[in-house]
Amino acid sequence: MVEEKPNKYDQQESLPIPTYNEAISSRPSSSQSFLGPSEISHDAERQGLLGRRQPQHDGYHVPTVQSARSSLDFLPSSGENSPRGSTEELRREILQMDVVEPGADGDSRGLLLRGNLSKRITTLTQSLSSINLPFRQWLPSRDYILDKIPFLIRDLRPNWIIAGRFFALVLVLFLAYLLFLSDVFAINRRQGNGSVYYYPDSIRNFVRDHINETYIREHSQYITSFPHIAGTKGSFVLAEYVQDLFIESELEEVRLEQFDVYLNYPKKGGRRVAIVDPPELTWEAKIEEELAYADKREQTLVFHGHSRSGTVKGPLIYANYGSKEDFKRLEDQGISLKGAIAIVRYYGSQGDRALKIKAAELVGAVGCIIYSDPAEDGFERGDPYPQGRYMSSDGVQRGGVSLMSWVVGDVLSSGFASLPGEQRRDSKDNNPGLNNIPSIPLAWRDAQKLLQALKGHGKKVDDYWIGGVPGVNQWWTGDSKSPIVELANEQDEVERRPIYNVLGKITGVEQPEKSIIVANHRDAWCFGAADPGSGTAVLLEVVRIFGELQKKGWRPLRTIEFASWDGEEYNMIGSTEHVEARMDGLRSDGFAYLNVDVAVSGSEFKASGSPVLQTALLRVLERVTDPFANKTLRKIWAEKGDTLKGLGGGSDYVAFQDMAGTSSLDMSFLGNPYPYHSCYDNFDWMDKFGDPGFQYHKTMAQVWALLILELADRELLTFDFEVYANAVREYVDSLEAYAREQGAQKKDLDLTVLHEAAEVFMKNAIGFHEWDKAWEEAIGGGGFESNAMAIKRISHNTRKANFETHLLDIDGGLPGREQFKHVLFAPQAWSGYDEAFIPGVRDAIDAKNFTLAQEQAEKVAGILSYASRKLNH
Repeated sequence: MVEEKPNKYDQQESLPIPTYNEAISSRPSSSQSFLGPSEISHDAERQGLLGRRQPQHDGYHVPTVQSARSSLDFLPSSGENSPRGSTEELRREILQMDVVEPGADGDSRGLLLRGNLSKRITTLTQSLSSINLPFRQWLPSRDYILDKIPFLIRDLRPNWIIAGRFFALVLVLFLAYLLFLSDVFAINRRQGNGSVYYYPDSIRNFVRDHINETYIREHSQYITSFPHIAGTKGSFVLAEYVQDLFIESELEEVRLEQFDVYLNYPKKGGRRVAIVDPPELTWEAKIEEELAYADKREQTLVFHGHSRSGTVKGPLIYANYGSKEDFKRLEDQGISLKGAIAIVRYYGSQGDRALKIKAAELVGAVGCIIYSDPAEDGFERGDPYPQGRYMSSDGVQRGGVSLMSWVVGDVLSSGFASLPGEQRRDSKDNNPGLNNIPSIPLAWRDAQKLLQALKGHGKKVDDYWIGGVPGVNQWWTGDSKSPIVELANEQDEVERRPIYNVLGKITGVEQPEKSIIVANHRDAWCFGAADPGSGTAVLLEVVRIFGELQKKGWRPLRTIEFASWDGEEYNMIGSTEHVEARMDGLRSDGFAYLNVDVAVSGSEFKASGSPVLQTALLRVLERVTDPFANKTLRKIWAEKGDTLKGLGGGSDYVAFQDMAGTSSLDMSFLGNPYPYHSCYDNFDWMDKFGDPGFQYHKTMAQVWALLILELADRELLTFDFEVYANAVREYVDSLEAYAREQGAQKKDLDLTVLHEAAEVFMKNAIGFHEWDKAWEEAIGGGGFESNAMAIKRISHNTRKANFETHLLDIDGGLPGREQFKHVLFAPQAWSGYDEAFIPGVRDAIDAKNFTLAQEQAEKVAGILSYASRKLNH
């Protein structure tokens, strides 16, 4: 049993967590300088009412109001064009086209024939002002009409019959023309909420050209100034910092969302790795990293999140990368792990640290040590920090070791949200999301002594098992007679620790209930300049840009939700609990989820996601230029033969894509290894080696912001089902090849039904996109969209977004991993960061259960065929 103890992690005197006032007193400047004087006064008053402090500007002079706004001189003024109303309003408009009396509700938002003549003429003249018609110069102005009608009636008073007929004729002609205008010119108007119509390309140019890398750098410097592990004061201070900036950008409904979740923290002095026998080899590891900053600020302790508490002893055995295959090889050599302490290295054939520990547990080990080998991320790759970008000799990769490919989110509330007051809790014991043996990470500085002590024990290893730790002249596996190692990992385990997501949004004007969700996680294992500080700094700049747009009257067609997640590093907790708390709403109204975790650790753009988003991404990459290559990102993408990869696990898209069926995309600029999850992943590293000048941060902000516009503000949603159908064909082909590799003959497993379903999908996708082409031909060439066509378009968009939801096996889920509902995507069960296509079938193949694999293939084929038919019905 694990002893329950209160958590004292954020009460340690050594933690460098500032008070709230200390934290915000040095934070970087915001976008306030872009506000006009009256706006600043209003903002200051609002901030005062909310009890929020205004940020201080330290040295950097932001652009003046005049210079910032001069760049928008080419955009239409706020007096032009009124915005379109909701879908329901459009429906009412069509039903009431023949109504000429004012409505009882006095609603003047639509272009219905209601209200007084002055309002109708105002609407007419505003509509005409937005177009260039050959006869426009001869049309009377609103004031002229209003002024002349009374005199016309007075002059004709002696002959009421003639006057009446004349007025009736004028009125009929006028109303007929107004009906014509209300239908034809609807596409160039967005109605309600005081928003202003801007030409889409003008908005895209503004967003791309006004990203400010200096702001991003300032955010990065503040974010990395103190550690902010989930559930600690540092994370809460940073949450309020993000919340303040959301408010200053005038996002709507800004709030902190709380969940009470299971977290653990190391006890100071409670961790130990030591050789305790034989006496002549006694030695103890330092465990902790050296201080990463020159000013000697305090930093977080070394540990594994969600690791098991306990103290164990056993002979030391080296197991390479800790994959199931590596442990099987030891078994084949007659080396038993029962009662042993396994030592394995990061990366390699098993990239998921949690599954390294699980594999050790399954063969009988009582503890597991994972170390950073210089052959993978250290001096063998290049100069280590502080001379270069790679891991130093004392650098340690912390990380979560919950089994994210089996249970995601709070492991004590699988399948439901850990809201404050929720009484249901699962047990930690024998929990499918937790390992049952203690573990700890080490630097190669400490691992060196352990590996040297194995000399002469067990078997000599071959070249594939030899790492890069210097001073280990001979690499041996170890055996039951190896030196005895003690591993102590005493943790404070807290079953209900509050974490806080930060939420805000910009409401859409055409489909306000439909959302594009844009997010990054905020918590880090230490200072987190790359992971996740680069993503957080970019997110805050994207929010600022969209805040500037909406201050100028712009609104998107669909709602944009911005989120800063907490608890991602433990098991994607904040995002998963958020999804579980609003599952039904996301399944019906979540159009897309755009995730950035590590925004920048290098210069190579990479993306993974649902194939339906590939076309949207490529459109954006065509508009963004690499800051140093003088080529568009799309051209570089094509030259390298890059493709959109599948989504596995390891970041916040998992719950959206695999549980809610919200089409998701994850993006990064990646490079060679860096001090991942170490305290050396700090601002100095980023400023010198990760992204000097923060140019790739800026580029990521451009890509992210333009992609938001692509999905939230294009009339026709950029989802491509022909690309998706082609991808599904490839998934089925790949799965069949994998099945044959695993020994499944066609008599054992026949995937014909999946091939047929993929062809049905392609046929339906082609038919579905015929309407897109017709709309583009009618509207894209300068035509006008009728209200009837607008309603059809909105329905068409909704069917696009619903497709991914129709791919969920809501009442079932993956056998043994029922939390995952998507029939095409999930993390691989035994490689949690990697994607599994058609995972229900693949899991069964891996288990050599071909009967179950056949059942799953037939189920997936049925769900896929149903989803594709729904596109056209």
